[in-house]
Amino acid sequence: MAGRSRGKLLQSPDMEGFRQWLLKNKETRLVNKLMSEKEAVSRFVHDGDYLGTELYGTVRAPLTIVREIVRQGKKQLRVAGQGLMDVDYLLAAGLIEAMDITYVAYEAYGLSPILRRAAEKKGLKLIEWSNGAMAWRFKAAAMGIPFLPARSMLGSDTFRWSAAKEMKCPFTGIKLALLPALILDCGIIHAHRADIYGNCQIDGISGFAPEMARASKRLIVSAEQIIDTEEIRRCPERTVIPYFLVDAVVHAPFGSHPGETCGLYKRDEAHFQRYLAAIKTEEGTKEYLKKFIYGPAGHDQYLDLIGREKLEALRVK
Repeated sequence: MAGRSRGKLLQSPDMEGFRQWLLKNKETRLVNKLMSEKEAVSRFVHDGDYLGTELYGTVRAPLTIVREIVRQGKKQLRVAGQGLMDVDYLLAAGLIEAMDITYVAYEAYGLSPILRRAAEKKGLKLIEWSNGAMAWRFKAAAMGIPFLPARSMLGSDTFRWSAAKEMKCPFTGIKLALLPALILDCGIIHAHRADIYGNCQIDGISGFAPEMARASKRLIVSAEQIIDTEEIRRCPERTVIPYFLVDAVVHAPFGSHPGETCGLYKRDEAHFQRYLAAIKTEEGTKEYLKKFIYGPAGHDQYLDLIGREKLEALRVK
């Protein structure tokens, strides 16, 4: 018998609908998908979408694309909230109306004041999940099934405020949490390398990029490098995201700044501290957005604003 939770699903786990959408709409030919972040966001992120960004803390955060979403002012978004600055930027710009949340926090620096203000003062709707539960929800969608059984969150307030269900295992009698598949209208992932068709390679921690890519109707990938397809073919086992899942490829060196990308560059700690100081107040947050997001017209101007020499100094030697 299913147990009760208080949260409501923000996105239906309609796997048959997802399957049919992919069959009708997904481009499966080898076509050039390289475009600017402006074109990618304009074409593949829509008002009212459910978005997901794949990252690990400040590692490989797809901030080039998120900044462009803010510049274009996409509205009434729902978000898989397991990030940091990516989610904060969207919240600060007032673009999110509801969120499935695991955390929006800065490790030792604590919870995001932007999130707190949105929840306490602006009525942001939050549905709670554990980190594991969120990852398994993507895995369920990637597997093509409407839910996965797990033992995550059972007996906790997190379960109570989630939209999971509880049931007794028909084989063993133990309690299980049923985690609904999470289908993204648009997924956003930053990779180390990609070719023009969308074959992607990721070094270091892969997070849940493979699962999220397969759980997305539309997928935007930004990449530090655009490489020749022959390089991809030499090491096919490194292609964690194949081309037929991807809708747009954006060349974005230092695309995670002020975060880091494994093996390429370190986190810009000075800029990070500047950001954390700014977001303590609403006025400071607005000034930061004005200078670093609304000010630059695109990624190249953002890199110029930060300073090319400063960025080069962050490279892993």
